Amino acid sequence: MAGARTWTVEITITEHEDERRTHAAAVLRGVRPYLRGEGEAYRRPSDREVPEVGDELAAARALADLASKALDVATGDVEQFSHRHARLLA
Repeated sequence: MAGARTWTVEITITEHEDERRTHAAAVLRGVRPYLRGEGEAYRRPSDREVPEVGDELAAARALADLASKALDVATGDVEQFSHRHARLLA
């Protein structure tokens, strides 16, 4: 295994003001299989409107979901090559 590899995460954030909801999708590029994590943040009616907070929270949740999916893929790969049950921890 020589050389460096680059994986890129692209995060798309969409605000749904009428629902007081922010959605984020994190897509990992440069890796097989295609991986996508999703995250959402909700604002209570009594909360001040600070879009950056919703963006940060939704993005963090999308990245956490993406990390979980990447760990699942890695676990499956270890099991495939070792022919044994694997339990990988984050």
